[in-house]
Amino acid sequence: MLKNYLRPLVSCALPALLAVSANAQIVGFTGQVLEIEPPDWEFATSDEHYRYLLDKADGGTQHTWDTLPRWDGLWDTAGNNHMDAFIEGGLRGGTVKKGVLTPAYEAAYIERWRQQQEEGQVRYDRLTHCEPAGLPRWLLEPYNHEFINMPHQSYFINDFSNAIRRIYINQEHTNLAEMNGSHSWHGDTVGFWDDNKLITHTKYVMPADFTRWSPMTSNQLELVETWELREFDDFERLVVQVTMYDSHALVKPLNFVYAFRRSEGLEEIGYRVQHWECEQSSNSYLDEDGLTNFYLPGEPGYKDPRATSLFADLPGQTADPYNDPALDSGD
Repeated sequence: MLKNYLRPLVSCALPALLAVSANAQIVGFTGQVLEIEPPDWEFATSDEHYRYLLDKADGGTQHTWDTLPRWDGLWDTAGNNHMDAFIEGGLRGGTVKKGVLTPAYEAAYIERWRQQQEEGQVRYDRLTHCEPAGLPRWLLEPYNHEFINMPHQSYFINDFSNAIRRIYINQEHTNLAEMNGSHSWHGDTVGFWDDNKLITHTKYVMPADFTRWSPMTSNQLELVETWELREFDDFERLVVQVTMYDSHALVKPLNFVYAFRRSEGLEEIGYRVQHWECEQSSNSYLDEDGLTNFYLPGEPGYKDPRATSLFADLPGQTADPYNDPALDSGD
């Protein structure tokens, strides 16, 4: 079999990483500088951090439909600084910072970074076999996002794999793992409004990674986020200040900043978000050497992404109406 190592979505994901700089000031895609705004002090746990912010806001702002901040429309990622926390010297030729990750996670990341630098890619990425991006990767996936705020709940949607985060306003956490025996890709998120800022707290997240170039996260990852729509001279930007806690992976909590900008071009042409699905058409697999590989057309196991059907003899059973074997055969 011809061996080729898949590089899924690299051309799309790379711009989200190239927006970082060598310090805490990041120039986003809009040209405006993004700055980390750390919490008032370092908290031992995310619970302490979130409770502090809730108390500081006197229990939060009780918004109605008339007063609720609106973040309608389509949004693109617009810069972040997450690689600065882990790498010295930039994406190309940089080295892993020591003492940021716990020994086990640092050793694993050094190997992952070696693969990226020497082989041009990590050997396997979860997205190649249809796993969700999960958290915290959701924050920088370079696809369209939608933010729907309601008084009792907010829906944060990433176009890629239709990844939806639900923020339950003025509620307490519910650990669904106690019922189903597993954490979830986006965990459980609660939040409150502090005037026009949305403060969120996320727990019970599946182990994943920051991106394919970044360290792994554990099932102890927890996030405290502050979301705010900021207006500049000629544009708007959603700025997200994030503190991440992970007792297995991080020596101490880390602070990051992410941003989103309006996707005006797609809005102008009337783009509509569609459902993503790759299970039926993915030809990627993990081979015996632990590398990403894929089935080629004509090989056993190959799935045609356009014409796969369990009922190929019936007309109209393919996902692509222009590629219908039953019609081609004259049936």
